[in-house]
Amino acid sequence: MKTKYKILIHVAFWIYMFNQVILAIAMMSAKEYDPFQEITIYPITSFITFYSFYFTYALFFVRKNKRYPIILLIAVIVILVPLRVGIEYLFWKYIGYQHIKVPDSLVIDSSWWYNSIRLVIIYGIYALLIQLAIGWFDTQKLKTELLLEKQSGELALLRSQVNPHFLFNTLNNIYSLVYKKSDDAPEAVMKMSSIMRYMLYDATTDKVLLEKEIEYLKSFIELEKLRIRHKDFVELNISGNVEGRTIAPMLLIPFVENAFKHGSRNVTVPGIRIDLSIGLQQIRFEVSNHIRKNTNAIKDPASGIGLTNIRRRLNLLYPGKHQLEISTDNDLYNVLLILWI
Repeated sequence: MKTKYKILIHVAFWIYMFNQVILAIAMMSAKEYDPFQEITIYPITSFITFYSFYFTYALFFVRKNKRYPIILLIAVIVILVPLRVGIEYLFWKYIGYQHIKVPDSLVIDSSWWYNSIRLVIIYGIYALLIQLAIGWFDTQKLKTELLLEKQSGELALLRSQVNPHFLFNTLNNIYSLVYKKSDDAPEAVMKMSSIMRYMLYDATTDKVLLEKEIEYLKSFIELEKLRIRHKDFVELNISGNVEGRTIAPMLLIPFVENAFKHGSRNVTVPGIRIDLSIGLQQIRFEVSNHIRKNTNAIKDPASGIGLTNIRRRLNLLYPGKHQLEISTDNDLYNVLLILWI
């Protein structure tokens, strides 16, 4: 907790205690109660009592060995009671004597000791409660920071597992085109440039504009289509208003990549169908492809991009706000992802 908030808590506590004193004076004034002690010596002894306990309790949070704080706490309790009585006695004898009708009657009796013990216990409890409250807030803040750091680290790791595979695929595509001296090579380089720009500058943030994610998706599809005979092999349908909408970067690509890697190309077009629908409160993303015979369409072990990683990233980025369904229907492999935004 920041120092200014700790100060505010202490100020609020002493304002509360001051109000209690004012209330006691107001209620007892009718009985000719002299409030002099309540506004002079009692605040001083209460302040000493409270912070003696407060700083002693603080040692329990910073020291692993509790023996020293326990010994110090016992010493504080033993010392505070006679210290309060001594300070109050000296005050009444040399400063506040004019408020006592018979100065010679100033005697430390049992009621004086009892009142001192009572106030030491009360302020000791107050100090403990405030110390525990501040400690609890500090602990919660630390847990939150550690959780955010852990999630940021996990997301960075997941993205680092995704990016190299895309790059290797794209470089292989371009190499193949250059090797064949294809006229499509310059266009492939431009698409590659677009993908690199997205990965290096946009995909490092927590959220990106949905239109940039779609541009990246289109560039990836165009590069993959350069290796396929059928120009209409991929059908991409986008509906809804994308303006101003955001999404976690590189969240949709793994499903499209798997469709290319594991989908059969010996089919009538379209071999891959991609539908992206943007509503007011949700994004609906569907990918379907024909399953290649004798292959596992769910995961490519060599790629490092499996359903476990995809689900983990969704759980981190959209906890309780996503739905992922993967199914097979005859020779079709279907993926449905719904994000509530």
